[in-house]
Amino acid sequence: MNRQVKDSLSRPLRDLRISVIDRCNFRCQYCMPAEIFDDTFQFLPKSELLSYEEIVRVSKIFADLGVKKLRLTGGEPLLRKDLAILIESLVNIEGVEDIGLTTNGVYLKKHAEKLKAAGLQRVNISLDSLDDDLFKKMNGRDIGIEPVLCGIRAAKDAGLGVKVNMVVKKGTNESQVLPMARFCKEENMPLRFIEFMDVGHTNGWQLKNVMTKKELLEVLLAEFDLEPVKEEYYGEVAKRFQYKGTTAEVGFITSVSESFCSSCTRARLSANGSLYTCLFNGKGHDLKSMLRSDMTDGELTHFIISMWNERDDRYSDERSAGTVKEQEKIEMSFIGG
Repeated sequence: MNRQVKDSLSRPLRDLRISVIDRCNFRCQYCMPAEIFDDTFQFLPKSELLSYEEIVRVSKIFADLGVKKLRLTGGEPLLRKDLAILIESLVNIEGVEDIGLTTNGVYLKKHAEKLKAAGLQRVNISLDSLDDDLFKKMNGRDIGIEPVLCGIRAAKDAGLGVKVNMVVKKGTNESQVLPMARFCKEENMPLRFIEFMDVGHTNGWQLKNVMTKKELLEVLLAEFDLEPVKEEYYGEVAKRFQYKGTTAEVGFITSVSESFCSSCTRARLSANGSLYTCLFNGKGHDLKSMLRSDMTDGELTHFIISMWNERDDRYSDERSAGTVKEQEKIEMSFIGG
């Protein structure tokens, strides 16, 4: 039985983003700055991570409540051992129509074929620069772009859909906007420019460092002829444009300059089993303790329905209106974006 659950602002529950691990092989400044996530940082022990069986159990409940899309994230999800085993189980859940994976791409050369065989449909690959030196600086691990490019090729060769994500931060990598657009257009890969967001407390976010969709579009229109693309479904996040005369497209994730809170359909499950109703709301609901108790699926379902019914998050709207109140936040690396 598939139900349709809505929150207090009539937004349906359609998407579940699942962080499978809090560790990453990169130390990007906008997510896991190296000076904080250093060699002494205490990541979650294995016992505190949700098991694959627990993730599947939760996913089945969410699918019964109307979730159609699952996205596996991290940290870097490919650091979690035997991820293909989890994917094999998730693709068999009734009601789930789309399963994706967000990754920095470094380990795709090794895993792409196995992931595709398990049933994964697509990957979102983070790439913030085509300039090798700048990319090394941004990822904080002195890793060049070639491993990521190899990962992109491996994903394509395996038959996975590939989308590229680029976080643009003024004063850092805005010089890479046009090179990235040219590269992705030539490769016919959708590119998503993501506005630098104030997630968590460690990335040093300031509004002056945000390159907005309007500014990005001005840069692109100086070289490309673009036309807007119609929204494909309710709750689609990206504002998409097509290069005229081609099937290639570019999109913008505008959580700072053009809020999309009014149609947000996403719930987020952290690596340690806490459920969050907003990327910017650090108040989680401890599902792991419930999963490891004697609660039935019916009781878990009732809790999730109640939690979603009460949801009233609209942080980006409030930021735009200047009415944001100081609140607890969760780090991007922990919740998976």
